[in-house]
Parts: sequence; structure tokens; C-alpha cells
Amino acid sequence: MRARRVSVVDVVVIGAGHSGLAMSHELGRRGLDHVVLERGEVANAWRTERWDGLRLLTPNWMCRLPGYRYQGDDPDGYMSAGEVAAFISGYAAWLAAPVVTDTPVVRVEPDGDGYRVLTCRGDWRCRAVVLATGAFNKPIVPGVAEGMPRGVAQLSAQAYRNPDQLAEGGVLVVGGSATGAQLAQEIRRSGRPVTLAVGEHVRMPRVYRGRDIQWWMLASGVLDQRIEEVDDPDRARRVPSPQLVGTPERATLDLNVLRAQGVEIVGRLAGIRDGKAQFSGSLRNVCALADLKMNRLLDAIDEWIERNGLAGEVGPAERFAPTDVGESPRLGCALGDDIRSVVWATGFRPDYSWLDLPVFDRKGALKHDRGVVDAPGLYVLGLPYLRRRKSSFIHGAEDDVRELGTHLAAYLDRTARAETADATA
Repeated sequence: MRARRVSVVDVVVIGAGHSGLAMSHELGRRGLDHVVLERGEVANAWRTERWDGLRLLTPNWMCRLPGYRYQGDDPDGYMSAGEVAAFISGYAAWLAAPVVTDTPVVRVEPDGDGYRVLTCRGDWRCRAVVLATGAFNKPIVPGVAEGMPRGVAQLSAQAYRNPDQLAEGGVLVVGGSATGAQLAQEIRRSGRPVTLAVGEHVRMPRVYRGRDIQWWMLASGVLDQRIEEVDDPDRARRVPSPQLVGTPERATLDLNVLRAQGVEIVGRLAGIRDGKAQFSGSLRNVCALADLKMNRLLDAIDEWIERNGLAGEVGPAERFAPTDVGESPRLGCALGDDIRSVVWATGFRPDYSWLDLPVFDRKGALKHDRGVVDAPGLYVLGLPYLRRRKSSFIHGAEDDVRELGTHLAAYLDRTARAETADATA
């Protein structure tokens, strides 16, 4: 039997998306020998797991990575998935990152005082591993999907590309966050009747007082809020993505806009019984809470504007119409008759099935403290609110890799000094 090829480096970074490449920059700056393993091409998920019409929720000027930033001629626009892939690939080339593509990781296991990373193209031995495969690997499809009648086609947001995939007839989109709202709008514009099932969500205007809402959130420090500052970190990490869309018109997308465009808004999908979808009756309360939280955010922005003397430089304070859910939102509909297709926009979770280490809690979630995993020399990047509210954004990687890079370098230094002491004892 041929022996497996084994390479030795200080650090293996798994994933050549924006987080993995940002960490490569930090490791290179510190002179640490490393490799970045990527299952496909650089920015693989942006190339293969996004729908055709997707655009970033953040404006182009916010897209920056350590030593590198957006270089196009539309700073106030919103990049498409293909443009994001090109941006990240350009960063990898500029960085001359040590990326090994088409190399899916099969397993990560303990190996002495370090780790062994097994792939289909040989193994790597290292003292530290950085998990940078992202938070959006596997779509979350609730158990209620098992009760769907056979004649109703089901599609996850990850598998969805465009409305041509869907049968003619009504479509139920489940999930009222950014993805669900955008898909409901796109599918409705294709001429199909669309019902959007909405649970907890975050409402925001695209533009406030003349500037993108993300500009205000960055400038006022909202996006820099650290996870240590919030009362309930677990809940903060589960907050849905805001109802936003990136368009040349910088248009707002919320439930009022969708209703005006012909999308029927109903409550959370609570169950399926006898071929009928059952919707929660709490829609009005859920929407009122989203309106309340939006107005609190706008109040905080207004206060920040006043404190910083900017009131004369921007537009007047605004408030937006409360969400109108209609007189009596439906509590059910017939699946197969009214609804021919269901699109699950119910979120994603990371996939660490190849991680053969005791670092998971009883629910299967990775145990970590702000990116420092519960195993010596193991780190994770790119998760929502990892260290800051902006951690999962492209521009949020820079601060996180700097801090985690410091921790990682200190760990390697300690282990090296311990090995030297043992050898000379």
C-alpha cells in the first residue's frame, strides 16, 4: 500500500473564503508557515451556492480585507455573487496566499500535541488549525417539512437559483429575513402567486437620512459592538439577518413593500396537517416588535447625529409606516392546490462533520469562546457575532483575525518554548 503524502506546517487554515484569506494575511505577516485548504475554487460558496440575482446587503465601499479594499467604480452599489467571488479571488492573488484548491478536508484528528488534517490529496500535520469554512454550509429545513404532501416540490434557499426552477402555480416562501424577503419579491415578479410565512425578523430602511443604513450602523459603533457587551450572547448570535436588498435604486424591502407588490403575508409556518399548512396567529405581534426595534435603532442613530453635530449635514429624522398585515391574515392554506412549491429560507448552519474532536455541545454546536475553540490550537472564524456584530461581514474579518492571530501566535510560542524546555531537561 502506498504511504500517504504528509506535509508539515505550523497552521492549516480550512476554507479560502474571505475569512480564511484574511487569516492567511495575518499569519503571513507574523512569518508563520501555513497552508489554506479549499474544497473547490477560491470563494467556492459564492460561485456555487448562491441564487442568480443575489447581491450583498452591504454597499461596496464597506468591502475590505486586511491591506485590500473594493477597487471598482460603484462604491455605493452592491456586488453580485459573481462580483464577490472576483473580489475575493483578486485578494487571494494580491496576497499570493498559499491556497491549495480542489482539496476537500475529510477529517481533522488529534496528532500528538497538534493535529492531522486528512484530505483526498494527502495529509497535513500542524500545531494549529483555523476553521474558516463559514456559517452557511447547510440549509436548516425544519422538521415540519416531513409532512409536506408529495405533489409539492421543496427547495432550500441554497439550491434555489431562479424562478424557472419552480412549477407554475403558487409558491410558499418560508422565512421572513433577508433571503426570504428577497426570494418572495423575485418569485412574485415572475408572475407566480407568492405567500410569505414570517416569524421573528429585523426591519430596517435601506437609506436613512440620506445615507445607507449600514453607514450609520458602522459610524455610530453599532457594528463594532462586542459580544461581551450583550446580555444574551447565544440569542444575539441567532438574530435574523435584516430585511434588506441591494439594488441600484437603494430601495427599501420590507413587508409593506412586498404586500404592495402582491405578496401575501402570513404568520410563521406552525405545522402541516391533512395537506394544509397552518400559520401562527402571532403575525401582528411579531411585526409590531420588529417595528419597535427598528424605531429604537433609528432613535439611537438620531441621538448619535445630535451628539456629533451632524444634524445640519444630513436629511431630517424620519419614521416609517407601521407594518400593515391586513385585517385577517390567513391561518392556513391548501398545499398542492393553492401551493405547488415551497422554498425554505429558514437559515443555515455550519458543517463541521469532518471534525473528529470532542469540541461540540449536546446540541452539536461548536464550543468556543469568541473564536477560540475548546481544544488547544483550534480556532474558528466567520460566524455571526463571533467577537463583534460585524464578525460575519466581509469587512468584519480584519479585526477578528488580528485578535485571534495574536492568540494563535502566543499559543505557538508557548508550545515551542515548552518543547525546547523538555528537550533540554
